[in-house]
Amino acid sequence: MNFLSEKEKKLNEALTKLKNLNFKDPNIKKNIENLKDQKNQLKIEKCELEEKYKDLVHEHEQLGKKLSAFESQEKIEKEKQLKFSEKIDELNQETDILIDEIDKWQT
Repeated sequence: MNFLSEKEKKLNEALTKLKNLNFKDPNIKKNIENLKDQKNQLKIEKCELEEKYKDLVHEHEQLGKKLSAFESQEKIEKEKQLKFSEKIDELNQETDILIDEIDKWQT
């Protein structure tokens, strides 16, 4: 109960202070205008930063796709290279067998 009465008292004090504010004071008007200008500038900067962030996210996605494509291509190239090496080994073995056969026929 005491807690609510303290809150009510503080709220009443705040309302009294707001009622007593003199908005005709040139300093207050000037400060309010400055705050509005700063607020507007911050909004503009926020929008610009959000747009840059969206662009960076999009670019990141595109680079991720390109990287995946390069990795896939590299995997394919390695498989081709492995198959090529296997074929060369097979040809070398066949060549060795043919040379052995030629040697047998010559003796």
